[in-house]
Amino acid sequence: MESPLIRELDLLEQGIDALRGLLGPDWQVTQRPNKSSVFDAALEVKPEGDSTFTQLLVEATLAVPPRFIMERLVPKVQLLREVNHYTNLLVIAPWISSQARELLKQNGIAYLDLTGNVDIRVPRPAIIIHTVGAEKAPRSAPREASRTTLAGVKAGRLVRLLADVPPPHRATDLHRVSELSLPYVSRLLDTLEDQLLIRREGRTIANVDWAQLLRARANATNLLAPGSYQGFLAPNGIPALLQEIPRLATEYIDGLSVTGSHAAQRFAQVAVGGQLMFYVAPWLNIDDAADELGLLPVTEGADVLLLNESDSFVRRRSEFDGGVQYVAPSQAVLDCLAGPGRMPAEGEALLDFMEAYPEEWRASENDIWPRPPRH
Repeated sequence: MESPLIRELDLLEQGIDALRGLLGPDWQVTQRPNKSSVFDAALEVKPEGDSTFTQLLVEATLAVPPRFIMERLVPKVQLLREVNHYTNLLVIAPWISSQARELLKQNGIAYLDLTGNVDIRVPRPAIIIHTVGAEKAPRSAPREASRTTLAGVKAGRLVRLLADVPPPHRATDLHRVSELSLPYVSRLLDTLEDQLLIRREGRTIANVDWAQLLRARANATNLLAPGSYQGFLAPNGIPALLQEIPRLATEYIDGLSVTGSHAAQRFAQVAVGGQLMFYVAPWLNIDDAADELGLLPVTEGADVLLLNESDSFVRRRSEFDGGVQYVAPSQAVLDCLAGPGRMPAEGEALLDFMEAYPEEWRASENDIWPRPPRH
């Protein structure tokens, strides 16, 4: 297996080649002897036939978590500016997340990733390059072998707890309520701290950036993954279907929970209507539920989607409104942001509401660590 050093050297070479391709044949990019062990390379960049040049000091790294930016890169660039205003820092990586890219821009650090996310701005000689590449990490991007991600059912449980319940938190409480193993909880908390989504004081989680946490979780999921749902048509329309639900048997009333657009529109309305989406609890059969609701199976033009409920936590802190069960706002946000079409915009509108009125949706003092729902 290749060492990380060898992979970073290969990354550096690919990044320099990409920079040359972006600048074109009228520019020279020359790698100079690197007199500092702090940076991976020193590049001289200048127009062909011109003596004016800028120096780019390069940090080639396989991953760019936000914590790495704030704790490692920002101090470097601050020191660099004190020494030489005409020298710039360029980060080269296989892929850089949107959150990390925003932090780099805020701190005046240029970046280039191999998927095409590039932002380089130099005043003299004038260079402005901004291109957009992949929003999600490609499978080919290197990953830390032990790094726990925000994908998967288990991560969803922890995200919901951290979003719904105001801090402080301890890993042992999260472990107990989520029923996840303590080692897994600890690993995921380490990842979230690297992403600056949580901040700890000692062993206690003192702050949670819950809005960014929900966005990051949604970015790692796909609401309508193949095989996760079935499409149907409501012959009498969506309003009539919602009025019919309270008349069903209790097992259906409890086992069907509205998510997506219609759940978001209870708090923030970007548009009217949209597909009606239900999570179907595991004690119900989707085809039986469709029959009870009087739905017709269709391959195109579905106005009702029945989703397999992969985990009972999607119903955590759900509410009944007019005899119909709706998922909690935090779950509705996750599903909208991970959905198609206009759903992400509806998710962002709901996030705006949640930030303005946290008392409307976060756990109360009497509901700090509720037990997970069971059936």
